[in-house]
Amino acid sequence: MTGGLLVAGTTSDAGKSVVTAGICRWLHRQGVRVAPFKAQNMSNNSAVVVGPDGRGGEIGRAQAMQAAACGLAPDLRFNPVLLKPGSDLSSQVVLLGEAVDTMTADTFPALRPRLAETAYAALAELRSAYEVVVCEGAGSPAEINLREGDYVNMGLARQAGLPTIVVGDIDRGGVFAAMFGTLALLDPADQALIAGFVVNKFRGDRGLLEPGLAMLGQLTGRPTYGVLPWSVDLWLDAEDSLAYGRALGRPAAPHGTEWLDVAVVRLPRISNATDVEALATEPGVRVRLTVEPAELAAADLIVLPGSKSTVADLAWLRQTGLAEVVTAHVVAGRPLLGICGGFQMLARAIHDPVESRHGTVPGLGLLPIEITFAPRKTVRPAAGTFSDDRPVRGYEIHHGYVSAADAQLTPLLRGLDGVGEGAAHGVVHGTHWHGAFESDEFRRWFLTRVARLAGRTGFRVAPDTSFATARERTLDLLGDLVEEHLDTTALWRLIESGPPTGLPFVPPGAPLVVPPGAPLAGTLG
Repeated sequence: MTGGLLVAGTTSDAGKSVVTAGICRWLHRQGVRVAPFKAQNMSNNSAVVVGPDGRGGEIGRAQAMQAAACGLAPDLRFNPVLLKPGSDLSSQVVLLGEAVDTMTADTFPALRPRLAETAYAALAELRSAYEVVVCEGAGSPAEINLREGDYVNMGLARQAGLPTIVVGDIDRGGVFAAMFGTLALLDPADQALIAGFVVNKFRGDRGLLEPGLAMLGQLTGRPTYGVLPWSVDLWLDAEDSLAYGRALGRPAAPHGTEWLDVAVVRLPRISNATDVEALATEPGVRVRLTVEPAELAAADLIVLPGSKSTVADLAWLRQTGLAEVVTAHVVAGRPLLGICGGFQMLARAIHDPVESRHGTVPGLGLLPIEITFAPRKTVRPAAGTFSDDRPVRGYEIHHGYVSAADAQLTPLLRGLDGVGEGAAHGVVHGTHWHGAFESDEFRRWFLTRVARLAGRTGFRVAPDTSFATARERTLDLLGDLVEEHLDTTALWRLIESGPPTGLPFVPPGAPLVVPPGAPLAGTLG
């Protein structure tokens, strides 16, 4: 069979990524050869994939997580188009893993046919290689201002004949209006592909929800395939839900007698913030993303994470006064970590004719290095050693590189070629490597070092915490939730047989193209 399914959502962060991963894990456990797919992802959280030519490329981190749910290594075809926002008005375009252009809203229409052709071809290849491809939409299919030329939501479903389910986040409220409105704004041909709904993040008495589900079915002629409960354990590889002032996960009680408090600066263009999730899997380590000066000042460890716009986010750090808090933290002898863009901010100077085009700007001056931005992006897996030649792995995604450094600077890591990487300079640490803390031994060594520098002598790392096991546990939980709370028989029928026939049209529907000069109903004056 060459079955397929599109998981759409009423909004961003409705739960499309996790529902897609859960369905993938359920099918994988049934022995089905299944693959994930997202035609276009807009995210600064990316993973490195080695392409057929041996070169590294990027896909959305959510698709790498979904690949793991399928028991597969990531593939560039799983996310053929990745848009990485560098500002409110522009995004870097990554096509089949390679950065090929920078686009704005004005230039996107001219680029879109090429992107759509690439996405359609990638999906066709996957459907010929796998029994089932579970596709994830983007945002909402009811963005009627973007429907013309769409190749991610209903445009993809129509092109590939995919039955579509719509996921709604009931925790935000208004889920029935969102589901009904999503359907009612689509034109008849798109509505014919919408098979039904899934309610996500429900907590409470299911009996109170049943009348609403019955009424939604009567109004739309479509079933609700299930209600997924809220789960506090679903936080690894988060795509959109890293919130201000919220601790990641549910940290277990300390293995020793003291907690270690980690504050991660929530930069405006934060990139691969998932790096710090590995720290949060450790018992007794509390990790919080924040922009609050008091929380940074009180932390044992401050982390400057990756950034898609290093120079712009460095300027924001200064404008908000957070740069002074970070510097004072170091002056007080407490540890600091910079990852990728955050590492670059620690330099004496940043020479950037590429990303920001601001030329030379002063860094925070907390490391005796200089950073220069190269036109070609470094995208590759990384492997090396730390401390006493113990192994560590990660990946690199950056334009900037260390172009000058004091000879006495101690590297944090070493590549397999023996060349030093990053810095361990007093209490200041930095690295270009993402994902290094997923290496359990390195994470334990680093946290032990940080606790000592912070004066947390009662903190002890647990000897058996495994990040890989924690991720697998999350994927299995997603599969369990799908099996227990969704009508998997009906889902399988959709995947095998395609969209049901005879689904009713729900008015008013929106035209695929709004005629030029059409009056704007309801305007004043």
